[in-house]
Amino acid sequence: MSRSPAVLLLMGPTAAGKSALALAIAQQCNAEIISVDSAAIYRQMDAGTAKPTQAERALVPHHLIDVIDPTAAYSAARFHADALACIADIHARGRRAVLAGGTMLYFKALLAGLDALPAADAAVRAGLDARAAQLGWPALHAELAAVDPVTAARLAPNDSQRIQRALEVHQLTGQPLSALHQRANTAAPAHHSWRVLALPPSDRAALHQRIAHRFDQMLAAGLVEEVARLQRDWPDLHRDLPSMRCVGYRQAWEWLAGEVDQATLRARGIVATRQLAKRQLTWMRSLPVDVELDCLRPDLLQAGSLAARRLMAA
Repeated sequence: MSRSPAVLLLMGPTAAGKSALALAIAQQCNAEIISVDSAAIYRQMDAGTAKPTQAERALVPHHLIDVIDPTAAYSAARFHADALACIADIHARGRRAVLAGGTMLYFKALLAGLDALPAADAAVRAGLDARAAQLGWPALHAELAAVDPVTAARLAPNDSQRIQRALEVHQLTGQPLSALHQRANTAAPAHHSWRVLALPPSDRAALHQRIAHRFDQMLAAGLVEEVARLQRDWPDLHRDLPSMRCVGYRQAWEWLAGEVDQATLRARGIVATRQLAKRQLTWMRSLPVDVELDCLRPDLLQAGSLAARRLMAA
């Protein structure tokens, strides 16, 4: 079987400049962009997700954006299937594919395959949510540490979505999530030639400044008003859904509930985004990378485009 064209995976932390670089690469390489972003998949969630503008989408086709409603759930397994289908379609039209984003679990699904994990169980999750409402997520994080210390060590005590999933997997299988992660049974397709371009920062403090600026832009773009509109438009929406656990949306929900003031909303949002960036960088270090470029370098668009062309030609 002949090998397909090389597929570029462009990964980095939030505020690294991935979207602008992906657009530049796609324009130069006759490529289309596949979003690797677990927040951009939601419809009507725009202010806090940094989706490409309509003008940018007119320049280059973008995929896996605005895929599901904010009350729905999306998984790494579904991303795996959707992304491979997009790549096949793009290649069939004689173009190249650039996958860009910061959801490292999705990248891992492509590079290392999918783990043999059970599907979500609504009853188990409801029970965990009820216990978290009574005890708090830090208490459930402590429980996770007792049964799966490896997974607990990489999760923040308030990372409700991942703590819930790890405890759910343990309840359903009797095994720690970390052990199951080591037994990938669905390998990435051999006919794809993955080329990985990573964008770590040389100065974490400078990235934090970018993060603060970006969060202020999200607030100015109407993040709080957007969450209020989502609450009106979707009666079944609640704060424990994956969509409302996204950074920024969780903090906006707290403000609308009267639990925090505006200054606290901003401070918590920036801290949560920094924590997200830290997790992204930790994940990124565990993945195979072909080329690293400092995301803070002033000539990132030029250097990144050159590196991408070389990788995709290899």
